[in-house]
Amino acid sequence: MSRPRLLVVASTYPAQTGDGVPAFVRDLAEREAQAFETLVVVPRIPGAPRVSLDGPLRVRRFAYFPSRWEDLADGAILENLRARPWRWLQVPGFFLAEVVAVRRAVRRFRPDVVHAHWIVPQGLVMLAVPRRIPVLLTTLGGDLYALGSGPAKMLKARAVARAAHVTVMNADMRRRVVDLGADPDAVSLLPMGADLQSVRRREPGARSRRLLFVGRLVEKKGLGVLLDALRRLPDDERWPLLVVGDGPERGALEAAAAGLDVTFAGQLGRPDLMSAYAESDIAVFPSVVAPSGDQDGLPVALLEAMAAGCAVVVSDLPGLDEAVRDGVSGVVVPSGDAGALAEALRALGGAEDRRDALGRAAEQSAEGYSADAVGGLYRQVLLGILDQPADGSGRAAGLRATST
Repeated sequence: MSRPRLLVVASTYPAQTGDGVPAFVRDLAEREAQAFETLVVVPRIPGAPRVSLDGPLRVRRFAYFPSRWEDLADGAILENLRARPWRWLQVPGFFLAEVVAVRRAVRRFRPDVVHAHWIVPQGLVMLAVPRRIPVLLTTLGGDLYALGSGPAKMLKARAVARAAHVTVMNADMRRRVVDLGADPDAVSLLPMGADLQSVRRREPGARSRRLLFVGRLVEKKGLGVLLDALRRLPDDERWPLLVVGDGPERGALEAAAAGLDVTFAGQLGRPDLMSAYAESDIAVFPSVVAPSGDQDGLPVALLEAMAAGCAVVVSDLPGLDEAVRDGVSGVVVPSGDAGALAEALRALGGAEDRRDALGRAAEQSAEGYSADAVGGLYRQVLLGILDQPADGSGRAAGLRATST
């Protein structure tokens, strides 16, 4: 008996395994492929073939701008637009090219269900998909929190209304999606999973005395707050910091780190990133709300650091403070408060046993966020959509929410 067909549509996907590009869409699609014949449609990026076979996944990439300047999807789209406003010239071509690519995939691949990642632009592209095909829409944070103006909010509401089911990263996002008009029974709190099998655990007794930051170098990640916190510490309590990631604010952040023991490693391939987790004592995720309203939902890097057994320090933003129990599996501090962050680092730096205890609890907590566990839940949601009769809008009738 043939398996049902799943079309995955997203705007971030690695050119090749382990190249440092966030792989959560790929990791999840691989688990979904255990129950579905799966085709992935994503934009073209440098170094990636137009058509490829990635394990059980068929991947097709669409061109949307002359290749010499085509870089809107090379990283995070919203952040790329903020960094270089001229990239708005690529937006119409991107949207139209994705509509064409998705409609072609629907015609040739004939999917039974679509999994679209991000409300903008993929959720909007789903408005061009025949209504008879149900859509699972996943919002990961920035697409929901940012673009809050009247017209943008109206478009997001249309995308949400088109979906048979919506998954979100945290309870606050669930409330916002319902406010956009989603049926509460068709919204699941179901974060992205992390490929924890490849995570290297810290060796018992390993003492690197190093802080770790992993994330895009953009305002919402809060690295500037961490640098401010380090300057507030006495020299003898100030640990070296390794910064993994790249982005439009790198130059300004390197200047802000002058005089501190900070190494900017850039974007690392997966093996080197796994080593960075294993060789660090404390991982810091000082996320803030950007002026645009953009903020993290639940960073995959946080889950990886927890799985590695790092003691983690996070901001009290929705999603982060749901994954980390303050004083049990990590330390939660007020977002944007450099003084509170400095005090948390000072206290952890002088308490080796506490760091180890927090790391062990974090590792246990991360198990529930493994790609295998989360992938199984997503398969249940997708199969549940197929089992439900659709009404005229393409929404599955009576579908009940699942949650973690």
